[in-house]
Amino acid sequence: MASKIISVDAGSPAERAGLQAGEVLLQIDGTAIRDVLDYKFYSYDARLMLKVLEQDGVTMREVRVRKREGEPLGLNFEHYLMDGMKQCSNKCVFCFIDQLPKGMRKTLYVKDDDARMSFLMGNYISMTNLSEADVDRILRMHISPVNISVQTTNPELRVKMLQNKRAGEALRIMDRFAEGGITMNCQLVVCKGLNDGEELRRSLYDLKKLYPAVNTISVVPFGMTRHRAGLYPLEATDRACAQAILDIVEPFAEECRQELGTRLAWCGDELYLKAERPLLDTAYYEEFTQFENGIGMLPLFMEEFRLALPDYAGRTPRPFTIATGAAAAPSMRVLLDEAAAACDNLKGAVAEIRNDFFGPLVSVAGLITGQDLVAQLRGRELGERVLISANMLRDGGDVFLDDYTLPQVAEAIGVPVIPVEIDGADLLAKIFED
Repeated sequence: MASKIISVDAGSPAERAGLQAGEVLLQIDGTAIRDVLDYKFYSYDARLMLKVLEQDGVTMREVRVRKREGEPLGLNFEHYLMDGMKQCSNKCVFCFIDQLPKGMRKTLYVKDDDARMSFLMGNYISMTNLSEADVDRILRMHISPVNISVQTTNPELRVKMLQNKRAGEALRIMDRFAEGGITMNCQLVVCKGLNDGEELRRSLYDLKKLYPAVNTISVVPFGMTRHRAGLYPLEATDRACAQAILDIVEPFAEECRQELGTRLAWCGDELYLKAERPLLDTAYYEEFTQFENGIGMLPLFMEEFRLALPDYAGRTPRPFTIATGAAAAPSMRVLLDEAAAACDNLKGAVAEIRNDFFGPLVSVAGLITGQDLVAQLRGRELGERVLISANMLRDGGDVFLDDYTLPQVAEAIGVPVIPVEIDGADLLAKIFED
């Protein structure tokens, strides 16, 4: 059963009330609990009456719980969402998952488009599979913020880009969210020749009309792998295209700053790198709301590194190599030069890893695979360890996208491989680690 309890946190309100693993949560205060949103929403109050099905699968009992308002109950269920995840019903022309090669682990091919994951985990949704009941519940529970993959505010073009006949009409949900006070963080994945140029300008100004409900807008290029046989014929984002996007978004952002007090829209770091333009100062990114979307990530990383550098002045680290993608490699070399000027006898190098697995147009560090690291680092002078970005690995684990593990890569190249968090200070800490 979806709401079957698999464990109860020690010392939690649920444990104090006598709830046990193996029981099934049916209701809270008379309301049926269908999924994680119901559970979190209806368990907020300080005094609760729970109805559970006991381990025998027949007997039901009521359990009174007292706790602090907002304190978690402490129940853990078989599945995080407590029911099935809503799968994506689109066939987006730019979908990265459709560009994955065959033979990878099954979980990488899962396309979620679940509003609950947007609220709980920050995932982006298209709204095309939201039912009327889903929309009503978001409004009633005031589930906010919601992250929305807009791509374009032109209904006909959105149908074409998402290849879903509901894609255009789904845009109206944003008006309802705005009226209901739901905060929205929006994303525009720009594809050359489709939603760039005047279509991009239209989308920005349409979204601006929904401010302050529309809280932020990220503008990012689509990622193109070499595995696009049979897919929609898209062109890669080249230097001229990236420059044209920046030339639309930056003036719009400045206009918003003057009118609204916020820039509202920001371009991904990758666009600045592709356009061969300098990265912007961290102050430009205000609250870094879309940091995880690659908005201001590299400028902040570099600032963190520079702020922490004086703490290491005069010290000598063990020899090392930083392995990263083509996008970040030039910035890493700049930082190492600065570190060499401040430290004694720093022996470090940057190895720019070409992405042979996904193709040379994929240049971000997070999509580097273990096999590419092995192929390009084996036999090289690497110092005593190789430092990599932790976002190359599955969250909290040691497995790369191609199922190579950290120990496998380390054994193949002959030195330890050390993950570094997306934090410039952590890079310095790992460089100078004994």
